[in-house]
Amino acid sequence: MAKKVTITDLAKLAGVSVTTVSQILNGKEERFSKKTIDKVNSLQKQLGYVPDFNAQSLIRKSGKTIGVLVPNLGNPFFSRFLRGVEEEAIKADYVPLIFGSDNNAQLESRHLFEAIRRAADGIIIASAVSDLNYIDKVLSQNQIPYMLIDQAPVHESDMVDVNNYHGGEMLAEHLIKNGHQRIVIVSANNPTRNMKERLQGFLDTYQKHQIIIDPEQIITTELTKKGGYDTTEAVLAKKPTAIFAINDELALGLYRGLGESGLSIPDDISIVGYDDIDLSEYFTPKLTTVHQPAFEMGTTATQLIINRIENEGIDNQKIALPISLIDRDSVRNIN
Repeated sequence: MAKKVTITDLAKLAGVSVTTVSQILNGKEERFSKKTIDKVNSLQKQLGYVPDFNAQSLIRKSGKTIGVLVPNLGNPFFSRFLRGVEEEAIKADYVPLIFGSDNNAQLESRHLFEAIRRAADGIIIASAVSDLNYIDKVLSQNQIPYMLIDQAPVHESDMVDVNNYHGGEMLAEHLIKNGHQRIVIVSANNPTRNMKERLQGFLDTYQKHQIIIDPEQIITTELTKKGGYDTTEAVLAKKPTAIFAINDELALGLYRGLGESGLSIPDDISIVGYDDIDLSEYFTPKLTTVHQPAFEMGTTATQLIINRIENEGIDNQKIALPISLIDRDSVRNIN
């Protein structure tokens, strides 16, 4: 195995000091000639030298690292969210450490401890952690700022907010306007705060129109495409004219299940989702849903956590992002 190239090797070959190499490679090159800069950069590429991360962290007393925990790396909503995190982190010269908990409490704890062990400067938690008070205690003791996405914080803290209650209201108004009173809701076994809010907005709106949705009309399942698919038989047993899937992943699974049952959307049954994942406009027919700005949620959360890392004593930061109803082709008017 070839010997690892060090900054000393690079400085010796370039005929400059280690400090000069360090400053040029860290973007502090104003005081050096173009010839010196070009020589150092050329040798760095030629030798394949990569600065030692641990040494840099000790010098600046920061790993310039943000831990990011999401529940499902395969969900297109979180893919968009993570793209936003990554873009904003890179702008500020931070590196995101991305973990998927797969909705598993043990895995979630392991990832959080790994983020702490690797000296993350801050953590964004978009997964429904099982014991938030414990996580708050651990992160606070280690002086690591964190922010939650889609969960109620233990105490007042930084927040990126979208009005999920209003999202539920919009979907309910849309279905009521189109004549749908027999509704089945497909929700999650362990819904996060945002899902509870969108469900409550939906139920309250139906009640406001003197239409009561019985709790038996709410079916819970695992929050995946398979979860949606597996509920098909139970959903059809309740003979709804329309289904509210608490997110688009569930809706996608239901599309398959309904198709295999010989039903046509929306001619035989209507369906709405939530999130507006990339796939929703490629469903057949295109899915009516609520658009959540997942990418902007990622960029905004990253801006806030970096601001908190670099300015500890600032007031709580709260930013609300807009949502909108995307009316496509999956709802039929049955008035």
